[in-house]
Amino acid sequence: MKKRIVLALGGNALLKRGEVLSVENQYKSIHLFAELINDLAKEYSITIVHGNGPQVGLLALQNLAYKEVPAYPLDVLVAESQGMIGYMIAQALEQQAGMSPVTCLMTRVCVDANDSAFEQPSKFIGPVYQVEQMSELKEQYGWNMKVDGDYIRRVVPSPKPQQIVEAKIIDSLLTSDSVVICAGGGGVPVTRKEHGYQGVEAVIDKDSVSALLAEQIEADHLLILTDADAVYIDWGTENQRALRDVTSEELQPFAQPDGAMGPKAEAVINFVERTKNTAYIGALQDVKAILKGEKGTCIRPVETAVPDSKTLKESLVY
Repeated sequence: MKKRIVLALGGNALLKRGEVLSVENQYKSIHLFAELINDLAKEYSITIVHGNGPQVGLLALQNLAYKEVPAYPLDVLVAESQGMIGYMIAQALEQQAGMSPVTCLMTRVCVDANDSAFEQPSKFIGPVYQVEQMSELKEQYGWNMKVDGDYIRRVVPSPKPQQIVEAKIIDSLLTSDSVVICAGGGGVPVTRKEHGYQGVEAVIDKDSVSALLAEQIEADHLLILTDADAVYIDWGTENQRALRDVTSEELQPFAQPDGAMGPKAEAVINFVERTKNTAYIGALQDVKAILKGEKGTCIRPVETAVPDSKTLKESLVY
């Protein structure tokens, strides 16, 4: 039986920062991803979770542009982005020769209606803007804005995922050797009610959902693919150094609420510590080399460390 791997594909891995959010530009990255997945599917049972930050932000802008109809809530826009991006990935995957059957599944994720994240928006969505536009955007749209690098972006609530509603269906699809695209954009955020589920205004972090899903379907590995080729110490300075092989304990200092590498570090730490399996963080184009330990950052449980294993200092790549 093939080992199971969950691939978390970042929105910025599908679209380079500052690039026009066109279908053509997204397909360029998706077709590259599809070729890599075709090779990987020969060895692994694959689940794909994709981000939607740029896309759901664009849908929100388009949503506001037509004032004859009340604006759609974020949970509906997340569902739209799931269908849009999932469709594009499925189309590209099925064009690969010898590809396993591909299923794109609309996925809901339960959150706590009392999560403090609803009072402290932190999830970046949509395009970047110049810093001097902050007051204008707040006044025009009523958005919460935060600094993102040299720019500013809109932020929305991002509650913690508690349960993936369709987890059993995903497990069944994997058992039938299907490549599954699911929980896109972190899943459609819902809360449990007496007679079903109700959508909420939020966008869940797709890395957190990927870790939870990987745990629920008993995946052997979690691989978070982003536009960074590894986790770095002293990132952005002349002394920056890549980490190649670390324990979840050694990665803990990186798990900060920074909206960048922090959520990814937190997600892989949770997966590794709960399952005692291995996780990886790296660049989309390096996916095969990452799994071989040649690129990216490998995160292992503390319990698997052996006496002659590398220390944190020795795992640095200069």
